[in-house]
Amino acid sequence: MAIDYICRYCNAFLGKLEGDGLTDQDLGFDQLTPEERKDIITSDANGNTRVRVVCESCQEMLDNNPDLSLYPYLFH
Repeated sequence: MAIDYICRYCNAFLGKLEGDGLTDQDLGFDQLTPEERKDIITSDANGNTRVRVVCESCQEMLDNNPDLSLYPYLFH
């Protein structure tokens, strides 16, 4: 099983975890509400997990311009 971390705004690939022994508790997913899980975590056709997070560049833009959070994508 692979877990890909992708920026939710610019789609930048941020990293990958691979391993069969990883649990929701190991990854902190158990701390998410069902709604947050649905929004943040998806699976692709190969059974890999994709986690949508915010990269540092997009976070900096959001910190400086909070209204940008209304847009589904940011490009930098």
